[in-house]
Amino acid sequence: MTAKVRADGARRSGKVRGRAAFALGGVIALAALTACGNGGGTSGTPQSFQRARQTGGPVTVWVDSTRLAAAQTYQKQHPSVKMNIVTYDGDANGSNYLQTKVSLFNRTRKGWPDVVFSSQNNEVTWAVESGFTAPLNKGLIPKSTLDGWAPGANSPCTVNGTLYCLRNDLAQTVLWYNAALMKKWGYKVPATWQDYQALGQRVATEHPGYLVGSAGDNFAPEIYMWASKCGANQITGPKAVTVHTTGPNCTRMASLLDALVENHSMSTSSVLSSDFDKNQADKVLMLPGPSWFGGALFQGTFKTPAHQIAVAPMPQWPGEAPAAGNVGGGTWLLSAHSTNLKAATDFLTWVTTASDYQGEIAPGYPAYAPAAKTWLAKQTSSGYYANDITGPLQAAAGQVWSGWGYGQFSQEAIWAAKVTPGMTSGKTIVSMLPAWQDAITNYARSDGYKVSQ
Repeated sequence: MTAKVRADGARRSGKVRGRAAFALGGVIALAALTACGNGGGTSGTPQSFQRARQTGGPVTVWVDSTRLAAAQTYQKQHPSVKMNIVTYDGDANGSNYLQTKVSLFNRTRKGWPDVVFSSQNNEVTWAVESGFTAPLNKGLIPKSTLDGWAPGANSPCTVNGTLYCLRNDLAQTVLWYNAALMKKWGYKVPATWQDYQALGQRVATEHPGYLVGSAGDNFAPEIYMWASKCGANQITGPKAVTVHTTGPNCTRMASLLDALVENHSMSTSSVLSSDFDKNQADKVLMLPGPSWFGGALFQGTFKTPAHQIAVAPMPQWPGEAPAAGNVGGGTWLLSAHSTNLKAATDFLTWVTTASDYQGEIAPGYPAYAPAAKTWLAKQTSSGYYANDITGPLQAAAGQVWSGWGYGQFSQEAIWAAKVTPGMTSGKTIVSMLPAWQDAITNYARSDGYKVSQ
C-alpha cells in the first residue's frame, strides 16, 4: 500500500507466524488460548487478571505515523501526564513487529509499552496467549463506556466474553459512485447485486472503459465474498475454522465478478496501484469498498473533484438480511504489565472515544458510535460529497457479516498467492474456488487450526 493511502487508518491483515507461549510469573495469569473474532468471542476461560505493581511513572505509547497526532493531542490536553511516544510501523501489512518485540520483552521481563495501536484486527489471537494484553471489561473501563461501540465492532477483541482490545475505526463496505455521471447517463443506483451486474453489462456496452468495481486487490474477498456471506473464513473456536468456498453464497459472487471482468467493466488492477491511479481512476462509475475509500482514495489519491462522489448501501441479495464486508480498522491494546494502569487506561479511553480526536482528527470512521456522529458531521460539512454519506455508513457499521472471522492466517495473503495470479492469467474466479479452499485450509492448518469443510 502506498504511503498516502496508509493515512486512512486501514489495516492490512498479514500472516501472524510465531507463537509466544510462556508463563509470566507474578505479573499476569491467563489461560493459554488463542482468541478469535467471530461475533461472540470463543470458548476457553482466561484466568483472573493480576495487576503488576503500580509504581506510576511515564506512560509509554506506541503508535503508527497516522496515530501520532492522537498521542500528541492527548499530551497537549494533559500536560501533567508524562508520556513516552514511540512511532513504529503499526504492524502494517502483517509485519509481526509487535509480536516479535513482545516475545523479547517477555524473555527479558522489561520493555513492554503501556498502550499500543495496531493496524491489525487479529492481534488478540496471540496477545492473550502471551499474556501481553489486559482484560478491559474486568474493572478497567466501565460497561457504560464500552456499550458505546458499534454493534460487533469489538468482536475481534473478545475472548469468551472478556474484552482484550478496543477497535479504533471501522472499515465497513458501501457503494461509492460518481453521482454526476450516474445522473448524466440516466442510471439508477443498484439496490441488488443482480441490478449491479446488469448495470455493469450496460456500462460495458454503452460506455466502454468505465468501471463498476475492481477485483484486483488482495482485499477483494473482504469486499465481495464477505458481503455475499461466503463461508470461506468462519472461525468457530480458538483454533477451529470452517472453510467452504464452493457453496452457493461464494459461487454467486464469483460468477458475478467473472461476468464483469469478462466484459471489462470490472478492473483487475489494484485501486492502490499507480497504474490504476494513472489510467482508470477517472473511469470509475461505481466502486464497492470500505468507508476509507472516500477520503483516502477518491479525495486523497485520485483527486476526484468535489460534488461528484456519493455513497449508497452495498447491493444486497433479495430476501436476505443486509450484509457488508470490512476492509481495515485497527485496534488499541493495553499492556497487562503496565505499572501505571490508571494513566494508561485514561489515555486508551480518550484516544478511542474523544471527539476531539476521533471525531475531528481521525481519518477513518470511528468504531465508537458517538464519535462517529461527530466524524460524519464533519465529512458532511466539508462539502466534498455529492450526497449525505451519513445514512449508508451508519447502517453499514452494523451490517458487517459476523460469519467472516479474524484468524491468525491472512485471507488477503491467500487470495494474493492463489487467486490473483490466476485471474491475471485469464482464469475465472469460479474455476479457482476449489483451489482457494485448499489454500485457506493449508494456511490455517499451518497455524494450528482444525479445519472443517
